Amino acid sequence: MPAGTRDYYEVLGVDRDASTQDIKSAYRKLAVRYHPDKNPGDAEAEARFKEAAEAYAVLSDPDKRGRYDRFGNAGPSPFAGGGFDPSIFGDFSDILGEMFGFGGFGARGRPGQPQPGADLRYDLRVPFREAVFGATHTIEYPRLERCESCSGSGSQGGGKPKSCPTCGGRGQVRFTQGFFTVARACPQCQGEGAVISDPCRECRGEGRVERRRKVELRIPPGVDTGARLRVSGEGEHGRRGGPAGDLYVVLSVESDERFHREGPHVLTVEPIGYAQAVLGGEIEIETLDGHEKLEIPGGTESGRQFRLKGKGVPRLGGAGRGDHVVEVAIHVPRPADLSEEQRDLLRRLGDLDQRPAREGRGVFERVKDLFGG
Repeated sequence: MPAGTRDYYEVLGVDRDASTQDIKSAYRKLAVRYHPDKNPGDAEAEARFKEAAEAYAVLSDPDKRGRYDRFGNAGPSPFAGGGFDPSIFGDFSDILGEMFGFGGFGARGRPGQPQPGADLRYDLRVPFREAVFGATHTIEYPRLERCESCSGSGSQGGGKPKSCPTCGGRGQVRFTQGFFTVARACPQCQGEGAVISDPCRECRGEGRVERRRKVELRIPPGVDTGARLRVSGEGEHGRRGGPAGDLYVVLSVESDERFHREGPHVLTVEPIGYAQAVLGGEIEIETLDGHEKLEIPGGTESGRQFRLKGKGVPRLGGAGRGDHVVEVAIHVPRPADLSEEQRDLLRRLGDLDQRPAREGRGVFERVKDLFGG
């Protein structure tokens, strides 16, 4: 169906009071669906694409849309010479360039401009206590740095590259595809707009060489696995004087045999004897800051937890510390590990447990009798 015979609103599938954004969204969908690159050799798809482009060119422009709403297709043509004007694709680079990577229709690139360097990643394993209290590490890694021999130009002796003969220094070549012209990066200079006739012997024309780099890294207190530290400007150097990228250090914290960490809190399991659980008493525990005394009340069951406020891991940013949670576990020894005296005491305790309580005396009183309390 020839372009211009259908209502433009019908072509895009929008109402007559549609907003500019609605018109743009509708055209984007049709452009993706009927673009010639996705439908090679399909004349009908090419016609639909052309029709949608013409409708968008009119309805996206307030003046043209106003004339179209007043006069329709029978009125003055929205195009200077009448019919379809391929130059309207110069206005669509923000849409089609994003979808198909053409870099714009009729728009020139910017060859020869400085290009920023790439960001780098470094994975670092950190001991448990260093993650808790912080530390300083010196890391070494490879990166691309500016070639000193050619001052980053890529030419032997630091000379300037010459204009690319294929693209004439534009960095792009153009070719006709269907009914419009597409601009793409020049295959000879890769979009640089210039070629090096005498490449630098050290960097082979790249302008950068790989070197080992050492950086002193400060690990703040309280970091955990997955934390990412950014070191600005320590990535790869850019080309043609472009800024360097950044270095991202991703941390992996080693586990600890004694302390189990949950965010800013730590958990330890402390064994206690049966007599301590029944009668109570004082035990010594190891914290992140050293040894401390902990009072165990009588009648403590296995699995009970005690919380030591502020004895955990420092919170990032200096907002205090987490807690140290102590979970007690009643230790049950193997018979082979007991002396004859200990086995005799346990037999006597077993006899007491099997007797009915006398005169209202409970298990605590009987245990105290057994151990001379």
